This record gives sequence, C-alpha cells and structure tokens, in this order.
Amino acid sequence: MKILYGVQGTGNGHITRARHMAASFAKQPDIEIDYLFSGRATNTYFDMDAFTGHKAKRGLTFVSENGQIKRLKTVLKNNLFHFYKEVSELNLSKYDLVINDFEPVSAWAAKKSGIPSISVSHQAAFLHRVPKKEQRVADKLITKHFAPTQFSLGTHWYHFGHNIIPPVVANDLQLKARATKTLSSSDKILVYLPFESLGDIRTQLQILSDWQFVCYHPNINETRIDHNIIWKPLSNTTFKQDLLVSNGVISNSGFELSTECLSIGKPLLVTPLKKQYEQVSNAYTLQTLGLCEVMNELNAEDIDDWLQTKKGVSVTFPSNCDDLVDWIIKGNWQQTDKICQSLWQQVDFPQHVKGKLNDLMHINN
Repeated sequence: MKILYGVQGTGNGHITRARHMAASFAKQPDIEIDYLFSGRATNTYFDMDAFTGHKAKRGLTFVSENGQIKRLKTVLKNNLFHFYKEVSELNLSKYDLVINDFEPVSAWAAKKSGIPSISVSHQAAFLHRVPKKEQRVADKLITKHFAPTQFSLGTHWYHFGHNIIPPVVANDLQLKARATKTLSSSDKILVYLPFESLGDIRTQLQILSDWQFVCYHPNINETRIDHNIIWKPLSNTTFKQDLLVSNGVISNSGFELSTECLSIGKPLLVTPLKKQYEQVSNAYTLQTLGLCEVMNELNAEDIDDWLQTKKGVSVTFPSNCDDLVDWIIKGNWQQTDKICQSLWQQVDFPQHVKGKLNDLMHINN
C-alpha cells in the first residue's frame, strides 16, 4: 500500500501529530508512505527526521500580528493561481490513499484525481456538534472546504457523542514526566506564544521578575538570556526537555501542546489567537472543563494571578497510533465506530472532569 500523508505546516501541532503517526507507520513493513507539508517557508521547518524525503509546497497560509489573525493580509498573501498550479502538478497516480491533516494541496489533488482520501485532524472534529465559540459562516466554509476529503475522522479531548477519536501522546513523554517529576523547577515557566510579538512578551514577563521564563519563539535564532527570560529557537527536542521540568506552561490554545500538558499534569494558561475560532473554541472547552485558565490579552496581571493559584490536571490519553494505523490499512473508512470505541477505552479523566463533560455535552446539544 502506497500512501501520501499531507500535513498542514502553519502549526507545529499538525507536525507533532504526524510524528506520532509516522512512528506507527514505521512498524508496517508493507506500507510505503511519503509526506507533503505546506503552509510555511521551507527553511522554517525543523526536526523533520521522522519524515524521510518529505516534500514541501507553498500551499495556503494565514497572517497573524500581535496575537491576531489579519484576514485582509491573509487574502493578499495567498496566491490562488500558484495554489491551483501546485494542485494540478501533484501526481497521485502511484498512491492508493491520501491521509490529510488539514493540508489543502494534497486534499484537492486527491479530489481532482479521484484518489481515496481521509482526514485525520482536529479541524475535522469541528464538522460535528462540538463546543464552538466565535465561529462565523466563513469559518464553517473554511473548515469544510479548505482541505476536503472523502472520509474524515476528527480528534478532540472528548467525543461529545460523535465518532471522534482522542488525541495521542507519545508514551516516552509520559514516562519521562514521571522520571523527572522531582526535577520540576519551582519558578521555571515554559512560554510558547508564536503569534505574539517579542516586544509584547518581553514587556509583560519582565514585570514578573521573581519568576524565570523559558520562551520559545519562531523569531529567535539562538539561545540568549534577557533578565528573567531565556529566549530559545524552536526545537522539538529541547522544547520537550523544558516542558518536562517546567512548573507550568503559558501558550496559545493549540490542540497538541495543550494535550501534552494535560497528559503530564502541567498547569496551563492559554491565550487564544484572536479571530481564529478553533483556538477560541479550544480555550472555551478547556476552561469549562476546569483543565486550564484563560487570558484574553497577554498581560502580567493575569499571569501573576495564575502563578499564585496554578494547578495541573492529569488526563490519560492513548500512547501510540498503532490501532489507528491498523484501521486505516484495513480500508473500511466508513466504519468508525469500533476504532473510536477502542481508543476512548484508553482515556481516563479525573472524576471532577467527568461531571463537567456531561454538563458540557448537554449545553452543546
């Protein structure tokens, strides 16, 4: 079986999910898999060893400034003629299946070529009645048509009564978290706010001089110390190391990093990317379930309040994608009941969260 796996590159969470899938696909000797990424400049990808020989396309992307999506600049930045050209030139004749994580070039090429395609993504969960905030008509259309596939399987922190699968967190992260629990610093906070400006982050964090912040940002090229902030360039390896020994995490409300924090019980403070309904919805869901705190603006006062009261909540998620990959290989992609049931049996929420899940389900329905 020959598979093309298309991955949206605008967010590192999509790539993290693809790494989990790649580890499970590597156990399948009869599967050949190629990877295609789009949505960011080729030279800005990092730690891509899991995706041997991967290809990168321009695809479609978005523009953000100071923690907010800029819709007009996003429209002006994207070249639809070039996108159509990339879709037309992508030859899928040698592939039996396209797996897609919200990547538009491979999705539209599969649709155009009549190649079977299946979406495995967080965005696919929003095709169902899951908690949503600030979703406009345009957002609904983008969710449905940005990267259309023949079949879809969404992933979320809860199924909300639909055929949605839970997220996966690599077992080695959870094992390392237990091993390094005693090493967690009492004053080291991990910060990942890639959509905010360095100046805004610096201004707010330096007010809190009693705390040390380790801040990863795409605009940092080398590690440097700036008063109580250690600035670091993006790196999957060192980021995970700092995550394990941190005493809390401040981030946007992306799906994968929030999931990792929950899996190892790290206190979490999120500020959703404005005008991005998925992140706003994520923040709402996490806060309603008592799994994190939310600040709508990056400011020292809210951070200080959180630092004084922060508390982590641990949720158990599946540790690999083996069952999911087996299901994909079998090819009965319309039948999702069994794979969903199998994966949710591996999830365990704290008792107080279970009650809130029932309440949130009733609110949503």
